[in-house]
Amino acid sequence: MSTDKQVVVYGASGYTGRLICEYLREYGVPFVAAGRDEDRLQASMDKHVPGIETASYDVVQVIHDVDSLTELFSGASVVLNTVGPFSKWGPEVVEACLAAGAHYTDTTGEQDWLITCDEQYGADFAAAGLLLSPGLAQMYTTGEIAAEIALETPGLDTLDIAVFWGGSPTIASTQTILFNAALSGAHYLEQNAYVPFDPEGGHTELVLPGQHEVALALPWGGTSHPVWYRRDPRVANVKALGGVFNKQLMLAVPQIVAGAVEATKDMNPDDKYAALVATASQVMSEMPPRENPRLNKSLDSVHASGPLGRAHCVIHGNQNYKQTGLMQAYAAYSLLQQPPRRVGFASGCQAFGHRELLGVLRSFGLVQAPVLTVEG
Repeated sequence: MSTDKQVVVYGASGYTGRLICEYLREYGVPFVAAGRDEDRLQASMDKHVPGIETASYDVVQVIHDVDSLTELFSGASVVLNTVGPFSKWGPEVVEACLAAGAHYTDTTGEQDWLITCDEQYGADFAAAGLLLSPGLAQMYTTGEIAAEIALETPGLDTLDIAVFWGGSPTIASTQTILFNAALSGAHYLEQNAYVPFDPEGGHTELVLPGQHEVALALPWGGTSHPVWYRRDPRVANVKALGGVFNKQLMLAVPQIVAGAVEATKDMNPDDKYAALVATASQVMSEMPPRENPRLNKSLDSVHASGPLGRAHCVIHGNQNYKQTGLMQAYAAYSLLQQPPRRVGFASGCQAFGHRELLGVLRSFGLVQAPVLTVEG
């Protein structure tokens, strides 16, 4: 069945999907809550989306294949995809969006999936006048906002990015962490070329603004930033590290990942996927609680430098998953009213404007005003 709603949230029963639906309701945008299990979708809407009784929405169960998704997306203008790991489940959704003529966003942090979107699908979306914007999420876009503010100072070509947040990863995020480590490498950008992180590199100690204690960071799959900036004439070098404020959890992550990689190294792709899902479920088997702004804090810090200048931008915030849900909902709200600033493969800031996205986050009380220090 095609839809008369202009927005489809695919994977609406998940933690982030519910938050997207919540903010679509606040923006007054009708939507389809879509996924593979109708009962679970309806239960998620009824129990986990505050104010859902005032929203205009449909619940639709759909098979995960290109034809079924294309039929559902026909009539829609925007698809917000939260079904990951995206390198596993994303191609069918992207291809269906292209066939149906719908803009596409997702919440990925999988660097290999971003590169695939850029190199395999970006030109086709651009030719169709459609936006392909993977990685619209707190862990990537809020840091990109900080980077863009720093880059308002001309002559800076190197970005050193740190992204931290308080809380536990969701079930889907845990799967993504393991898939990134077991199935793809992590890269940074050096002189506009991808360079792999040392897979045996372990933790990096970072000095974070606003705290005396040194934090532990990991490449976290390389993140989205090197991909977004690879063709930006202002920027030649990008390295992004991140993690959670919980040091014990950060200490455990490499051990869990190393065990999963070793256990699955000789498996065929299907068996490896099943084993990684099983490992992820042992690490995180239930949804984390709804975020608490006193506990679930976020920090995005970007040092931008050049031969004769430096800038440092810090954005303190809270509730990183809510930041993601809000930016996804705003993307749909904006796309229903006007074309994006860039079509084809584009980041959130490239498509909607970094100052505009910052204003959205601030208007909902999720981030403080950026702290910018400029030298030179």
